[in-house]
Amino acid sequence: MNKLDQDSLTDAFNRRVTYLRLSVTDRCNLHCCYCAPSRPNLVPLDGLMSFEEMFRAVKVGVGLGITKVRLTGGEPLCRRDITSFVAELCRIPQLKDVGLTTNGVLLEQMAAGLRQAGMKRINISLDTLDAEKFERITGRNYWDKVWNGIMAAHELGFAPIKINTVVMKGVNDDEIVDLARLTLKYPFHVRFIEYMPIGTDPRGAQGFFISGNSLRKRLVEVEELIPLDSEENDGPARRFKFAGAPGEIGFISSMSDHFCDRCNRMRLTARGFLRPCLLADDQVDLGTRLRRGDCDETLEKLFCRALSMKKGEHGLNFHGADALKTKMVSIGG
Repeated sequence: MNKLDQDSLTDAFNRRVTYLRLSVTDRCNLHCCYCAPSRPNLVPLDGLMSFEEMFRAVKVGVGLGITKVRLTGGEPLCRRDITSFVAELCRIPQLKDVGLTTNGVLLEQMAAGLRQAGMKRINISLDTLDAEKFERITGRNYWDKVWNGIMAAHELGFAPIKINTVVMKGVNDDEIVDLARLTLKYPFHVRFIEYMPIGTDPRGAQGFFISGNSLRKRLVEVEELIPLDSEENDGPARRFKFAGAPGEIGFISSMSDHFCDRCNRMRLTARGFLRPCLLADDQVDLGTRLRRGDCDETLEKLFCRALSMKKGEHGLNFHGADALKTKMVSIGG
């Protein structure tokens, strides 16, 4: 591994990391089958990073070139005083983008506060338009709450609103046309995400997998998909739209079409572990050093050590090799 440039988090494969996904809690008010397939081992509350520790970690990351932060969980809106923390982050001038990924259950009552705090864009998980199926997937009868949260964010001017749908064969793949057609009515970005065997037996999970390319072919049979040019702050989604639609459609193909060569992100878990890749268990303990009050230079070195673990591409597959032991809810999506 070549010496890392301390002024910009550039790895051995010349990928510059500018994006930190920060999990603020491992608690959630849903129990989704792909995120927490069994009862998660929750961290005691005193084992979670404080907002002060998280803020300091972000500031150190910003000093190394981080310009985008997205808050995740668990469910980030379950964390008390999350709106005040968002406001603090939005006051960091070097951060060009502060976003949040939520399941939407608490969004209706919290959207206005988040908007006032300075947040402009939001990602909302929604795997189905059917209330009964929603309960089967999530373990909770909260579909109406989520939809009301989406509408509240829309009315308050959040843009873009990205709808994240994890597609599972035999569970919700029959709804992709209806979900995509939301973009004909609303300026939403509906993104279809391939099912990933995280924290579960990958061989048993293969039956749920359907590739992004297969989904795209299904939609093309219904309506023409117009490809969209990539923009500077685009994520991994391959973007399209229906003719005349105010919204757009994206396909995130983590398993069938790796986008590791353009990955620009790291993750910080709610316990304080820096993870250079979602789909690998490698991590560095930043939280302990934060609690000890170590100097910024020490924390910078830990960021760089985590980056040195970032591989050219992930090895997760459905054949059992490189199985990921950690559940999504413990990592932060």
